[in-house]
Amino acid sequence: MSDTFVVKGAMTHVTIYTKPYCPYCIRAVDLLEEKGVDFVEVSAAFDPERRAEMIQRSGGRTTYPQIFVGDTHIGGCDDMMALEREGRLDPLLEAA
Repeated sequence: MSDTFVVKGAMTHVTIYTKPYCPYCIRAVDLLEEKGVDFVEVSAAFDPERRAEMIQRSGGRTTYPQIFVGDTHIGGCDDMMALEREGRLDPLLEAA
C-alpha cells in the first residue's frame, strides 16, 4: 500500500481524495497533472480517519474522488470536468 499522502509539486493548493484503481480518480489526477497543478493526493479508501475527513469536508459525499481547491469543494471528477469544459477551472485554480 502506498503512502496516504502523495505530494505533487512544491506549492499545494489542491487536495484530491482518491482510492486505488478508481478510473474517475485517475482521470481527475491526469487532468491536474496535464495542467501542471500542484496538488496533494490523499488515498482515503482504506484509512478511516482520512475517509471521515473527506466526507466531512465534502458535506457528506462518499464517492471518489472528492476535489478541493483551497477550502472550496468543487466536487468529483465529473464536476471538475464540467468546470474545465465551461472554461471555469483555470480561473478557479489561479485564484487559489
